[in-house]
Amino acid sequence: MKYFDAHTHVQFVAFKDDADEVVKRAQEAEVGMNIVGTQYDTSVAAVAMAEKYDDVWATIGLHPIHTSKSYHDAKELGEGGKEFTSRGEQFDGAKYEALAQHPKVIAIGECGFDYYRQGEATKKLQIENFVAQIELANKVGKPLMLHIRQAYSDALEVLKTHAKVQGDVHFFAGSWEEAKQFLDLGFTLSFTGVITFTHDYDEVVKNTPLNMLLTETDAPYVTPAPYRGKRNEPMHIPHIVKKIAEIKGVGEEEARSQILLNSQRLFGLH
Repeated sequence: MKYFDAHTHVQFVAFKDDADEVVKRAQEAEVGMNIVGTQYDTSVAAVAMAEKYDDVWATIGLHPIHTSKSYHDAKELGEGGKEFTSRGEQFDGAKYEALAQHPKVIAIGECGFDYYRQGEATKKLQIENFVAQIELANKVGKPLMLHIRQAYSDALEVLKTHAKVQGDVHFFAGSWEEAKQFLDLGFTLSFTGVITFTHDYDEVVKNTPLNMLLTETDAPYVTPAPYRGKRNEPMHIPHIVKKIAEIKGVGEEEARSQILLNSQRLFGLH
């Protein structure tokens, strides 16, 4: 393993016909991965996939968009929810704690706030589920995988009050001022293939210390250049590492080795 995809969803319906081949292509590209759950059944599916392969791990948790029955993504849940269903799940600490004991579970999440899909009207429900997952992470001593969309200040407030562990801010899209506050708490920031086709994130990538950066695909979404328009998959991680090196003005090998070390440190990989 020379690279690490800190956040991918190869258990989603988008990969139902070739998930094994996708993992094998990643292994051939020397890319390890963290398969991230978004609700209980996709968390169980993530653990099942992690059990099958070397250099594949899982994160379990409840995405804020699934705390109420609303947004449906066919790439995640299938047409009409035939494979997975967004039920409007309430986080069940006992069920997730049992799953968290699995040796291949390396983090809790993706959890946090999403005011883009859910809006602030669901804030109370989102807070309850976020805090419950932070408490589980504290209890089992595993880092958090954060999903925060249009809600960085609220998330920081909750973390400062409740979190005793650190974690990663997945697909960070905030300002440098917001980034600094997460870095001060010891949270890493992870970046996707978006950085290969827009300069919107350059300032944050450039200013973030190399030892606090992670790479992720968020597959099947946000495919990097030169593969835009196609389904994303973990084998594309080297393109993101290359772009980070370019933005930061460091050698590609320096960026690759440090980002891998960062992943190993945060998630306790061995």
